[in-house]
Amino acid sequence: MIRLYLLLVFCFSFLALNAQDIEDLDSLLIDRDIENYSIRVFSNFKVNKFSIKDDDSKVKFVPNNRYGLGVGFANSKVIVDIAFNIKNSNKEETKKFDLQGTTILKDQYYVNVYAQTYRGFNVKNDFNEPTTFRNDIRSVSVGFNSLYTFDDIEFSYALLKAGLFEKRNKDIYITGGIGAFAGFDYFSANSSVLDESTSSYFNDRGNIKRYQGLAFGVLGGLISYFKLPEDITATVNVMPGIGLVSKKITTQTGSYMPSSPMLYKLDFLIGLSYNFKQFYVSLTYNNGSYNTDFDYGNNYGLNLTKAKLAIGYKIKQK
Repeated sequence: MIRLYLLLVFCFSFLALNAQDIEDLDSLLIDRDIENYSIRVFSNFKVNKFSIKDDDSKVKFVPNNRYGLGVGFANSKVIVDIAFNIKNSNKEETKKFDLQGTTILKDQYYVNVYAQTYRGFNVKNDFNEPTTFRNDIRSVSVGFNSLYTFDDIEFSYALLKAGLFEKRNKDIYITGGIGAFAGFDYFSANSSVLDESTSSYFNDRGNIKRYQGLAFGVLGGLISYFKLPEDITATVNVMPGIGLVSKKITTQTGSYMPSSPMLYKLDFLIGLSYNFKQFYVSLTYNNGSYNTDFDYGNNYGLNLTKAKLAIGYKIKQK
């Protein structure tokens, strides 16, 4: 399943690149105007958390060291940020790789990609049992969302996040679209993701040792952009989707494939940018939630969250 998914992602990326000729790629990636460049510092928040619940109980698996600090540069074409994870010496470490990105291609293709691997989670619950840290629990999530909009997208996320305005933008811009998404999701533990203190609140099928799911689906969405007073810009995106997922669950006593193939998702993004004469501040927050049925009264949810606060200095002004 992993090899099949990686092959599909490779094919998608190859087709996307080949849709551009050399001049398009030059226009897409290179900004030769030094007045568009800025250097920036930022703080970010990234988390991949998942949950298992039934009608009465819920267990959440939440990583540690979710915050980071970093530096980077930006222009009208691209933003390159390098972050350093903040570790708390009083908390056990979650080892992770977390890559997420959003772009707009050919003025009508909104594309979001993510690749995340996490190892080490806090196991929290809503029935007053103590929270424990489990370094044997691992999670992997890889996927993309693509939305084709009915109208040209008249703004750039790079411009918004880099404190630059585009003169052709309307004061209020809203468009809709349709698209597709795909994702591979996996989690595992040495024995069960539920320990002795939490397993008694679930049935035997809740003692899951390993889960893997491969999903494909369709989505719709709204993308909006607003010019506000005092050089403030904002964007709000909402993208619900529905898909089919091939699931396999391994418990302590065997394995099974849940009967319901349905997966439901909701993505949203909020962005704000405030321009000073030489400086700018941008704040973005986006969250993706995925939910599916594990049968036997158990349900699974995955949340992918990212937030970033950046302060930039424009190298040169006209």
